[in-house]
Amino acid sequence: MNLPRLIKMANQIGDYFAAYPNRDEAVKEIAHHLKNFWEPRMRREIVAYLEQTGAPELSDPVRQAVRSLPTPPSASR
Repeated sequence: MNLPRLIKMANQIGDYFAAYPNRDEAVKEIAHHLKNFWEPRMRREIVAYLEQTGAPELSDPVRQAVRSLPTPPSASR
């Protein structure tokens, strides 16, 4: 996947949930969306990016949501 595209998509998801009055609930819903609608390889890439760089381009709620994701298993070939 294209990392800049993943960052943009993740922040767009964060923008959608930013309207939630409770920040913790927004973070939970962002993580839920990423877990349920992103492919494992997409989650692996965004989690690895966060671990390696701190992901400064991600909004804070998105960063928190990504931190809460379990690392998906590597695809075996």
